[in-house]
Amino acid sequence: MFAAYVTVTVVAVVADAGIAVADLRRAPFVLANSAEVAVPASWLPGLALLKAAGAAGLLAGLLGFRPLGIAAAVGLVLFFVGALVAHVRARVFHNIAFPAGYLALNAAALVLVAV
Repeated sequence: MFAAYVTVTVVAVVADAGIAVADLRRAPFVLANSAEVAVPASWLPGLALLKAAGAAGLLAGLLGFRPLGIAAAVGLVLFFVGALVAHVRARVFHNIAFPAGYLALNAAALVLVAV
């Protein structure tokens, strides 16, 4: 079970950090997606900071600070639930798999760290 926890959490850290960088760099796909779901571009740095902090917290959990890892995983799950809500509210379903994938990945990390 520990190998699964490490594998899933490392993938989550890389994915969350990667999308945080994309937010900070204002990647075209990020700008297009945020416009579609009515998230102002001015929010991107703050959202990127939340994702990066979550990734750092997951990494800290891997390095032995388990409560921080759990808190980060909970925060990321809530963050991506919010992203799904934004997609549903805006009726943007063609790319809802992306926030759903991040939600699933972070939820898996949460389940595995809590076991």
